[in-house]
Amino acid sequence: MSIARKLAAAAALSVIAWVSVGIVVAQGVHIDAGPFFRAGGWQAIRFWHDFELRRDETARDVLVVAGSTTIAGTVEGDVVAVLGPVRLESTANVRGSLIVVAGDVTVVEGASVRRDLMVFGGASTLPASFFPGGEYVAIGNAWIGAQVRAIVPWITYGLLWGRLIVFSIGWVWWFVAVAAILTLVINLMLHGPVGRGADTLAARPASAFITGLLMLLLTGPAAVILAATLIGLAIVPFFLCAVVVAWIVGKVSVSRWVGRTILGHGADESRTEAMLAVLAGFGAVCLLYAIPLVGLVTWALVGVLGLGTATLTVLGALRRERARARPASSEPPEAPGAPEGSSLDAVVIPPVPAQPASRTAPMTAFTPLAATEAPIDSAPAPPSGWPVATAGASALALMARATFLDRLVAGTLDVLFVAFVFNLFLDRHVVADVEAQLFLVLAYVITFWAWKGTTLGGIVCNLRVVRLNGTPLAGADAIVRGLASLFSFVPFGLGFLWILRDPERQAWHDKITGTIVVKVPKDYPL
Repeated sequence: MSIARKLAAAAALSVIAWVSVGIVVAQGVHIDAGPFFRAGGWQAIRFWHDFELRRDETARDVLVVAGSTTIAGTVEGDVVAVLGPVRLESTANVRGSLIVVAGDVTVVEGASVRRDLMVFGGASTLPASFFPGGEYVAIGNAWIGAQVRAIVPWITYGLLWGRLIVFSIGWVWWFVAVAAILTLVINLMLHGPVGRGADTLAARPASAFITGLLMLLLTGPAAVILAATLIGLAIVPFFLCAVVVAWIVGKVSVSRWVGRTILGHGADESRTEAMLAVLAGFGAVCLLYAIPLVGLVTWALVGVLGLGTATLTVLGALRRERARARPASSEPPEAPGAPEGSSLDAVVIPPVPAQPASRTAPMTAFTPLAATEAPIDSAPAPPSGWPVATAGASALALMARATFLDRLVAGTLDVLFVAFVFNLFLDRHVVADVEAQLFLVLAYVITFWAWKGTTLGGIVCNLRVVRLNGTPLAGADAIVRGLASLFSFVPFGLGFLWILRDPERQAWHDKITGTIVVKVPKDYPL
């Protein structure tokens, strides 16, 4: 099955699931997990539906979400109500605790609560003679509860229908207005970066989407790695804030790109045109947010594109800064101390004086090579001790270096492949052992480096690992490189991030082993 068919099947299943849930909620059919008859009573769980326990009934526990609760009988355990009011009649007997979140509590004279009474964000109407058996805790007031309960219609008619905007709810308009103002302010303050992000998205939409997905997948593991030590733990808040800021600014770039497409603006737009483009794009995205099912899909797609666009824009800015900082040179520098005759390009041939036509010019040391009949292969061999590389090896050494994103994608594919194989063929105890996992991953990469000079992920991304002179890795080189990669990983992964600033795009383990990772053509043989 092709990727397009798989995506279509997944989308169809998602549509069916959301429509089913939406129909259930719209028709008022409550999700009921009770009664479950047990010794001493039964459990009652209600979602978006009212619950009443009559005077002659006994329940084990009661949980009600987004519905009113009325207790007139006996509850052996606890009563928990979220986003709804609770009323205890005079014959109510709660032998556990009563916990109410974002709801009001009304207790009639004669009702009893054996343990604690906790009210969060709600009002309490209690008779003077009522005292719970445990503690009475009240946090917040009725206004807070009312604001929290206002979210219930948005969940019922918006989120469960797969949309983020419900225009029939008043506070949603205020939220949209605030979001629009923030979007315009960010575009005005960051006119240049937001515009470059829109340019990047227009030129490389697929790369932006893949980069955004990788960022979402790697943000959690990167935060865990940073939090493993005390120094890294202090960096985690700044790292997460940077990701959130990139996500927000990237979404503004997406709105500007959508607005450009609608209004037909070019990349050289003025500030006024940019503001109009952002406003048009924001309005179009909001309309998509209001469509059932399409709203959540649009939100996820815009978020991923925004994060990927911001990441690619930052990486492009770093590359431009390194290019400006690197001294410009019109001619490559000559190798100092190169022996005479070691390279044909290094031979300087002065012009030959003109000779009369009737005389034959004797061959001298300054005769041009083209005037001789000796083939190129007869050039003097380099002195002993100089490295001689084959044509294929030289070609590999001269190829473009793999970028950080290329190596990140290849490494992610390798991790997914190894995890799949480990879970499919190996024993669960082996898979759960961290040391065994590390050993198997090292064995995988070392074997492929020594065998083909790349891994399966590298084959997909057209990457090869070679020595600095272009020669392939030997078995010992692959082993040393695999062990040295641990040195790059341990200090918060800084050895891998070194690729972003190194002129040769080498990680620490590349520098230790004298290797480089190059990007080869798609038809390059293994």
